[in-house]
Amino acid sequence: MTTYLLRRLAQAVPQLFIISVILFALMQGFGDPVATLGARTPPRQEDKERLRRMLGLDQPVHIQYLVWLVGNDWLKLDMDGDGVGETPGQRRGILRGDFGNSLVTRRPVLEMIADRLPNTLLLMLTAEAAIIVLSLSIGIYSALRQYSLIDNLITAASFVGYSMPVFWLALTLMYIFAVNFRRWGLPYLPTVGMFDPAVGRTPAELIRHMILPVATLTIISTAGYSRFVRSSMLEVLNQDYIRTARAKGLSRSRAIWGHAVQNAALPFITIIGLDLPFLLAGAVVTERIFAWPGMGRLFIDHTQRSDYPVLMGILMLIAAAVVVFQIITDVVYSFLDPRIRLD
Repeated sequence: MTTYLLRRLAQAVPQLFIISVILFALMQGFGDPVATLGARTPPRQEDKERLRRMLGLDQPVHIQYLVWLVGNDWLKLDMDGDGVGETPGQRRGILRGDFGNSLVTRRPVLEMIADRLPNTLLLMLTAEAAIIVLSLSIGIYSALRQYSLIDNLITAASFVGYSMPVFWLALTLMYIFAVNFRRWGLPYLPTVGMFDPAVGRTPAELIRHMILPVATLTIISTAGYSRFVRSSMLEVLNQDYIRTARAKGLSRSRAIWGHAVQNAALPFITIIGLDLPFLLAGAVVTERIFAWPGMGRLFIDHTQRSDYPVLMGILMLIAAAVVVFQIITDVVYSFLDPRIRLD
């Protein structure tokens, strides 16, 4: 297994390099970050040119990429147009752990990500745990009662839940459990932020503010994943080794929970392995609607400002997480399925 892990990590290096080149090239079409730096007062043309020189944005794309990748210690750029090369604000490059500063706030990108990441993980890990438990429970229950009334009701509800747009479901939950419940004199749920500033960031406040966004994420994902678990479970239940186990006297419950569920869960693990890295990115639409201060909201806010250092930092973090979690998924596969040998 050690050889396999080393080989996969070695393959990840060129993969991440190619991803970074493609993303950096795409960032050039996002817009002009300098044009948004003047807030309500658009900067004059001469100010724009001066800012571009100061930030190094007037350099060719490949030079900007090299500065972002390996830093500018070695590079002398003519920042003020006087024909003399200077080294703009020392940057060590992403390869040495320096993601640069935001063009909008001038704060270090890693510091901004570190501020928002815990909020996103709190929301997304809670939702993911609920999704896994509900998807497995509903999918297995539905498969064991194929074509029954309950199975048909679950199927209909799943199709309805999966077809609902995220923004529509979020607004509907807000209208019912916040607006109408308050109108009816019932205990209502908050709709924005992580806590009430007048109360403070207490566990009870966090739970109340998490209910609606977690419900939004859980309903849609559970609707789709439960169908996947059901079909996978039905396929395993019809395998010869399940019938052989039952014919040899193994009880139905042991055949199901000892053999069928474990094998039916293998494809589901692949989906979860793909989901987990994107938890770091947050839920853009959900966080925007509920004003949750997470990574998704950070990404969309800085996309509007063409703040490519922040965008590149978030996207490369996700890309690295995808590589790592795919390796972890393969390792988990080898433990659950003895037929798989990584070496």
